[in-house]
Amino acid sequence: MGKNFLSVSLSIFLSLIIFSANAQHEPESHEMNEQTSNLENHEEFNPTHLINHHLSDSHDYEFDIPFFHKTFHLPVILWTKNGLTVFSSEDFDEDNEGKVVVEKNGQKFKRIHDIIVYADKVGEHVKPEDITLDQRPLDFSITKNVLSLFITFLLLFLVLLGVKKAYDEKGVPKGLAGFIEPIIVFIRDDVAKENIGPKYERYVPFLLSVFFFILFANLLGLIPFSPFGYNLTGNILVTFVLATIVFIITNISGNKSYWKHILWPPGVPIILKPFIALIEILSMFTKPFALMIRLFANIFAGHTIILTFVTLIFVFKNWGVPLASGFATIFMYISELLVAFLQAYVFTLLSAIYFGMAVKEEAH
Repeated sequence: MGKNFLSVSLSIFLSLIIFSANAQHEPESHEMNEQTSNLENHEEFNPTHLINHHLSDSHDYEFDIPFFHKTFHLPVILWTKNGLTVFSSEDFDEDNEGKVVVEKNGQKFKRIHDIIVYADKVGEHVKPEDITLDQRPLDFSITKNVLSLFITFLLLFLVLLGVKKAYDEKGVPKGLAGFIEPIIVFIRDDVAKENIGPKYERYVPFLLSVFFFILFANLLGLIPFSPFGYNLTGNILVTFVLATIVFIITNISGNKSYWKHILWPPGVPIILKPFIALIEILSMFTKPFALMIRLFANIFAGHTIILTFVTLIFVFKNWGVPLASGFATIFMYISELLVAFLQAYVFTLLSAIYFGMAVKEEAH
């Protein structure tokens, strides 16, 4: 099981890298600089920019701890009309409004709200939502989300490797291994075996991988300092990949009984069978869609609420607000710790239920 666990983890990891690389969202580093400048000049504070800065993806990674701040410019990897083009995001000189034009590989690029476009195809003052696919190259850059994915995977690998070594010693698991062992047994016996049935063992490696990945990503996102505090599972493309993998495994595993109930539902009048079959086919897609939205919405909303409470201090500038905001933030952090475990469990449980529906044999 150990080798299968690692191979499934690597598959999920590589899939997420490919899809997260294209997760381009809203404003980044230049907006933080703008907010800082506004505060220094006693201008009105805009909390929306600050919240977007923390929740959005970027080609730059800001390492920010007390007494130390450094921006790491990540590699930009593009597939263009002239082939592969690679350069550093530092070439944009922290511009995110399309003012700086970078010329590489015989082509000119500019960055607009962290979307890299062909400079000769996009004019000035264009909005991100107006940018079409033919105006931008394929972007496989190592963005902030992708780097966060690397950090999460590395920590997850080191922790589980330590747990494996503890078991190799053939003693009673202690410390971290003693804490994780009941979780593994619970996922195997009460989630996989209970909901999938006799064929549960083949799905345990995936279920354990997806549970611990979501759990670690959720927990690390709640640590309020670099290199953590990112919004990985609050990125809808990350949850889309996870839900897509569940969809693929479910339908590949589907036996004759599973497809019979979908395409030609038994016990239904013939005249109604096509309509019921259409509903069943739609449900094949709505189930993973619900998985994707549930995880994304809960994590994204939690981060947004916490950041909103923090920005209230700067909005109202009242001595009583920091105290009330502090208590509210602490309450939300405690709630999000529960949500971190709960959402990892719910995603894993529903995945096991879908797998069980696909392999369940028809009763005679």
